[in-house]
Amino acid sequence: MSDKLTLGMEAMRAQMDTRVMSYMSSCVHCGICAEACLFYTETGDARYTPIYKVEPLRKLWRQEYTFWGKLAASMGLSKKLTEEDLANWEELVYDGCTMCSRCSMVCPVGIDIAYMIRKVKEGLAAAGFSPEGLVEAGKRAVEIGSPMGVTLKTLDATIRVQEKETGLKIPMDVEGADYLCLFSSGEIAGFPEFIGSLAKIFRATGVSWTISSEYFEATNTGVQLGNSKMAATLVERVVSAAEKLKVKNVISPECGHAYTTIRWDAPNFIGRPLPFRVVHIIELLDELRRDGRLKTEGVNTDRLSYHDPCNAARRGGVIKQPRDLLAMVAPNFTELPETGDMNWCCGGGGGVSSNERADPLRLKVFDAKKRQLDAIRPEGLVTACSNCRHMLEDGLEENEMHDIELLGITELIADHLVEESG
Repeated sequence: MSDKLTLGMEAMRAQMDTRVMSYMSSCVHCGICAEACLFYTETGDARYTPIYKVEPLRKLWRQEYTFWGKLAASMGLSKKLTEEDLANWEELVYDGCTMCSRCSMVCPVGIDIAYMIRKVKEGLAAAGFSPEGLVEAGKRAVEIGSPMGVTLKTLDATIRVQEKETGLKIPMDVEGADYLCLFSSGEIAGFPEFIGSLAKIFRATGVSWTISSEYFEATNTGVQLGNSKMAATLVERVVSAAEKLKVKNVISPECGHAYTTIRWDAPNFIGRPLPFRVVHIIELLDELRRDGRLKTEGVNTDRLSYHDPCNAARRGGVIKQPRDLLAMVAPNFTELPETGDMNWCCGGGGGVSSNERADPLRLKVFDAKKRQLDAIRPEGLVTACSNCRHMLEDGLEENEMHDIELLGITELIADHLVEESG
């Protein structure tokens, strides 16, 4: 057995918890999950059936954890996992799955397939079977603090521009602030106006907030890669920054997987409860709306619709809040078909967007989103995830859908803000 195969199998054995074994024994092989996966529906390729993507884990479970599987293996009646299996599944798992969890929603026996795919990734990553682009992003995240290589100097320059445009001071390293705000590199590099919008909203609503110069990145490449050790390291940096500044709350920005990682997964990665509350920026804005502190004036009369980020909506439950916020400023709001917790993915989550090899497939499966948009043809599409915005931009450009404007919900609210100090 090769060293790579040994490492991969040992890593997958370590992931074989009671939850995984329960899921494996419960699967009735009905195939319903296939029609919930955009990689299957848009390609027609049976290899992209969600449950098939966990086959290496299933084979290991059957051969080493079940009576009949052990018996068959001992008699040489079943094929053992090979290095070639891992190589083949590396492309399936990293290119053909965003871990959007839509398949988990439709499983008739309640199997969380996305959870198991993360377990497969652990084995593949340990064996060295991961896309080069995602591996390099992971290295940058650990060494620089950002998967895109965004440094503190980059953030400082962005802040200076936003301070000039808004006329507001953006707080850095304020000890005892109520909220510590994280950002994804995609926001800093692609949508810097998000930071200025926060400054305007928080000034108007009287929110005490700050940014940490020691760690400001929300993206957790360890989760995308399937490297729990890396994921824990990145979570610890967030916790350390929050503890040093003695904040009560940490704001997850407009990034779906960053939110679910820091809110739901982080305590398991570091082995202790978080010493602060985690709140998605959209949750916080909606809280401010309900408290009467967030006030807007004027409206956007375009026919707008909303793309639900998979992790924030499906795994995080942030569904009603963005719609309540849009009701303040978008009187002609129209829902996409199959929306909310059954929305179709943008095609680039789970690290797929960092994997250049997957770009042709990613753009192909955007057809699922295109059908949604063609059904109502909105003038503007709003979302609350910077990665989704980048992927939607690519998809709209590829399909020459130039008449649809992309909007961030935080910026949209800031554009209609009543500027009064709280």
